[in-house]
Parts: sequence; structure tokens; C-alpha cells
Amino acid sequence: QLQLVESGGGLVQPGGSLRLSCAASGFTLDYYAIGWFRQAPGKEREGVSCISSGDDSTYYADSVKGRFTISRDNAKNTVYLQMNSLKPEDTAVYYCAATDYYCSAEVYDYWGQGTQVTVSS
Repeated sequence: QLQLVESGGGLVQPGGSLRLSCAASGFTLDYYAIGWFRQAPGKEREGVSCISSGDDSTYYADSVKGRFTISRDNAKNTVYLQMNSLKPEDTAVYYCAATDYYCSAEVYDYWGQGTQVTVSS
């Protein structure tokens, strides 16, 4: 069964850090572009970051640029999202997703179940 599982979410104070993980089973992540998305209550889902297949080019939303870092560990079949200097507006459910196309793909083939990130004092 093809599956993505996120972990690493939680409650953190403003200015703190979290590292989210996206682990794949049933397929090899390094053949896919992997995106991180988030959705806050009452808001539309937005793209946060993406790492391409092949050359591992990375992309970030302006709102997280300089604070978040995406990376992949092919040996562990896992993609990470390191989130630093977290702000209350980063509070959302974070999802990872995989596409066998480019990061700019409109449709991602596989999605995880999401992990909650709450930034609050």
C-alpha cells in the first residue's frame, strides 16, 4: 500500500522550532517531488515548500522563506521540513504530498494524513 505519514507536529512557543517528517511506504520518495502544504482553520490550503526529484531543487512560499528548510534523506525514504522562528500565523495542519511530475504540478498523487502545528504562548 502506498502511504505517506507525517510526524513531528506539536505545540511550540513563538520563536521556537519543530521538524516535521514525511515518511513513505510502498514507494521510493526520491523519484517524486515532495511538497509540504498547510491549512489553517477557515483558510484555504497553501503550498509551503517543495523539493524536486533529481536535482533536489527547493522552493518556498514567501511567508516561510529564510525560516523553513526542506530536505530529503533517501536512505530513510523520508522528507523533512525544519521550521525555525515559528510564528502564531504558522499554526495549521501540515500535509506532505508526492507527485511524479514537477513541484508546480496542480495535482499531487499521494497525500499524508496531516500533522497539527500550533504556535502559541
